[in-house]
Amino acid sequence: MSSVDAIIFDFDGVLVESEYYGNQLLAELLTELGHPTSTEEAIGAFVGFSGPQFLAAVERRIGGPIPAEFQERRKAQTERVLREGLREVIGAVEFVRSLPPELPKAIASSSTLRWIRPHLDHLGLTGAFGDHLYSGREHVERGKPAPDLYLYAADRLGVDIARSAIIEDSEVGAIGALASGARVIGLAAGKHILDGHADRLRALGVEHIADSFGEVRRLLQLD
Repeated sequence: MSSVDAIIFDFDGVLVESEYYGNQLLAELLTELGHPTSTEEAIGAFVGFSGPQFLAAVERRIGGPIPAEFQERRKAQTERVLREGLREVIGAVEFVRSLPPELPKAIASSSTLRWIRPHLDHLGLTGAFGDHLYSGREHVERGKPAPDLYLYAADRLGVDIARSAIIEDSEVGAIGALASGARVIGLAAGKHILDGHADRLRALGVEHIADSFGEVRRLLQLD
């Protein structure tokens, strides 16, 4: 992969370990509500989804409508995580801090800005992306797996999407990233990555897989 003009990051599972811990809490909640679910099963079923797509995935998993108390209890889990923070994906913070200041960068996430900003603060990355924080729920009509969010981020950065690198971990995100025309790096460094994940990304057409941010750096020729 040759050098790029910008880097667009997914957030959950790329910069912060929210995919693993979030699905761990989700599995516990579904189990308590009478739908036994392991963390690994939750990861396989829900990673990459948000909003209506996430709720639809939950309904598919439990084979019926979402229990009335699910939303309230899920919201309580989210508020606790926002207060306490989560760990970084190993190497993520150092990687972001080491990027040349002049290299444009953005976050393009399915999560809301209300979720992203506090976690950046917890990680010590407040202001690292300036105003370039973009949400599939808030900035575009079609979220992932549509390519719209990545195209929007590149437009706001003032760069050609074809000269941009997108770092994604999920299959849902990778589908949209590839459709955008960007150069895509499939990151398999988070705790939520299960056996065979890299192969599934390759099957979608992701040519470049990195199991660490050190490998991301090598692929982007940043050394």
